[in-house]
Amino acid sequence: MSKYYYKYKKTKNLKRLSRFMSLLIFLTGIIMAGYIFFPILSWQIYFAPVFASNDLTVPIPNASIVGPNNLGSLVTSEISNITGTDYSNAQTWFPNLKIENNKPVKNIPFFNLSIPRLGIKDAVVSTTDYDLDKHLIDYGGTAIPPDIGNAVIFGHSTLPQWFNPKNYKAIFATTYRLGLGDKILITVANVTYKYVIDSITVVNPDNTSMFNQDVNNSYITLITCTPPGTTWKRLVIKARLVKI
Repeated sequence: MSKYYYKYKKTKNLKRLSRFMSLLIFLTGIIMAGYIFFPILSWQIYFAPVFASNDLTVPIPNASIVGPNNLGSLVTSEISNITGTDYSNAQTWFPNLKIENNKPVKNIPFFNLSIPRLGIKDAVVSTTDYDLDKHLIDYGGTAIPPDIGNAVIFGHSTLPQWFNPKNYKAIFATTYRLGLGDKILITVANVTYKYVIDSITVVNPDNTSMFNQDVNNSYITLITCTPPGTTWKRLVIKARLVKI
């Protein structure tokens, strides 16, 4: 009688363990699927209402950025993020980028950036390294404002509700709200220069055209990941120098 009871109890425990493991695997699958396809929800919540505005005309494929034709790249991007790509290093954002750090020798290790519309004031932009957790980055091989050319400036983004202008891990979380004509202020050696946004685009990480150096004026180009909370694509905001 005691042997029968022991066998019954052992079988019952195995069934409980099996059910628990099945539930755990199911929940893990749901969480991973939700994480991978989060950009679709993020796009609908944050981007679609902004870019559907009749007052905003920018070359962004708002109807096709999330669709059947590009779900493959979405999944690949998010799996890469899960496996540990270090996005605190600006050099990992564009895997195909090949550019030499040929900045002119100048005693400007950093300058400051302000975006009044977003409440960003005097954010530090480094010209000497690629650590996005500590400051914004003026990418090596691009111009330094207000020189002629194109200064490409990287910054982290995250979900808009976590935006903090003093936290460089979240400082560009609301840049998707910027529009044509908005101003960006750059302060170099205590002199402030005004730039006005004239183009906003969303590109894949294999598109490096924003690093091209225009020589007819001084430009700055802001780069961050998009949609908010993902590393799928890149939001590119370009502004030109104007007189204050």
